[in-house]
Amino acid sequence: MLPEKIKNRGTPVAETETDKPLLFSPMTIGGVTLKNRVVISPMCQYSAHDGLANDWHNVHLGQYALGGSALVFCEAAAVEERGRITHGDLGIWSADHAAALKPVVSFLKAHGASPGMQIAHAGRKASMQRPWQGHGPLDDSDAARGEVAWDIVAPSAQPVNDTSLMPHDLSVAEIQSVQQAFADAAGYTDEAGFEVLEIHSAHGYLSHTFLSPMSNHRNDAYGGDRAGRMRFTLETVEKVRAVWPAHKPLFVRISSVDGVDGGWDLDDSVVLTDEMKSRGVDVVDCSSGGIAGMATTTRDPLPLGFRLPLSDRIRRDNDIATMTHGLIVHAEQAEEILQTDQADLIGIAREALYNPYWARHAAQTLGADPDFADWPDQYGWWLTRREAHLKSIGVR
Repeated sequence: MLPEKIKNRGTPVAETETDKPLLFSPMTIGGVTLKNRVVISPMCQYSAHDGLANDWHNVHLGQYALGGSALVFCEAAAVEERGRITHGDLGIWSADHAAALKPVVSFLKAHGASPGMQIAHAGRKASMQRPWQGHGPLDDSDAARGEVAWDIVAPSAQPVNDTSLMPHDLSVAEIQSVQQAFADAAGYTDEAGFEVLEIHSAHGYLSHTFLSPMSNHRNDAYGGDRAGRMRFTLETVEKVRAVWPAHKPLFVRISSVDGVDGGWDLDDSVVLTDEMKSRGVDVVDCSSGGIAGMATTTRDPLPLGFRLPLSDRIRRDNDIATMTHGLIVHAEQAEEILQTDQADLIGIAREALYNPYWARHAAQTLGADPDFADWPDQYGWWLTRREAHLKSIGVR
């Protein structure tokens, strides 16, 4: 028998099936039921044109639905043009952007996956080169190929580091304009047919920089103490939740810790989560780092599941569903996380780039689909026969 899951965790209600591993039991959040607990985390592809999705996004995201994941998030989509990290970032600031994403949404739904959108603003990490083009601020070489730099914004006029662009500190009126852009993006996301929405408030992007004392040096209502620094994020949640339909789940991704002395810490995240929960957030996506560089940059090797203590603490202290990710590579590892109540959802990212069928293979490993019954008919019909042959010759 599987252990009974905690039911009173905000809006989410977990439904367990005693004949299946928890990884492949459904979970209902609001009016959306996920068929299992495998989530494809947002992964920037830097392949859009003017923020518009194209064939790359259709194929890249569609493969994860065929691969058996229950919830497939698009990459971070900028809520306004200047909120992109690079010229190749996805956007969701107009009806045209919503229309370009409708084929992705349609395919995901047709093949059993719930489509998810992450809305974001890069803040002081905007106007950058694609990673494979240097990963630094846009310069003359980029301008020569038609990708010019643009002015960037932040809570305070402080760059990420000594080699980064200097941002403009936002006025209160500009803050309200950006928050409205998040709300508008939520409307376009709903228009496109997405079922789950996530606000990006992590990894050193705009919302996170309001939260962290390392990057927010304001002395007005949007700075100062923790309550002031949380104000931008909490107001943004309120504005988005007012637009995003009540039956559709709202996630927020946070950097649960900055990982630097004097930065945002886990105690801060517990307080923030409590405030977000009261404003209608259903799931906290527990990430970390990024305030002064890349979110996974470290001098020391990171262990498998290195963010688990973050989701575990926030889940228990706030009685809210959490999603964890960060070097989760094995089916047994993911199942143990769920069995020990350290998280409710398992985010897979780079491992899914390596193996888009991670969820299908995990189901095989855990015995949840031994007969390929859950595979698309176009694949399963062949695989059952191949498997029988492999067994007959002693390979299986």
